[in-house]
Amino acid sequence: MGQSKNPRRAADNEAIAISSMLRTSPQKLNLVAQMIRNKPVDKALVDLTFSKKRIAADVKKCLQSAIANAENNHGLDVDELVVAEAYVGKTMVMKRGRPRARGRFGKILKPFSQVTILVRQVGAVEEQA
Repeated sequence: MGQSKNPRRAADNEAIAISSMLRTSPQKLNLVAQMIRNKPVDKALVDLTFSKKRIAADVKKCLQSAIANAENNHGLDVDELVVAEAYVGKTMVMKRGRPRARGRFGKILKPFSQVTILVRQVGAVEEQA
C-alpha cells in the first residue's frame, strides 16, 4: 500500500551519476562538460586528467562514479561505454558583500552548480557506423 516505484530515468544500457554543489559557475563548468560529450569514457578520462581547469577533477570524479554505476549496478561493459550526455545545472548562490564608499554595499555572488553525466553502452557495430 506504499508508493509506487519510480521509473528509471535511464534506459537499460545507460547509467547516470550526478554531482551537485560544485563551487563554480555553470558557465565555467559547461566548458569542461563540452570537452567530454560524445567521447568514449577512456578518452574522456584522459582529457579530464590533463585539463588545466580546476573543476575538471570534480567532473572526473563524477565520470568515474558513472562508470562504476554502469559496471556494478547495471552490468555494462566498461570498454564499450560512451559519454552520451553531460549537462550542467545551477543549484544555489551564496550572497556575500563588501562595504563600498558612501554607505553602499557591493554584492559578491558565489554560485554553485551541478553536473549530470549519462554513459551509454554502444556495441561495436553502432560505434563504426
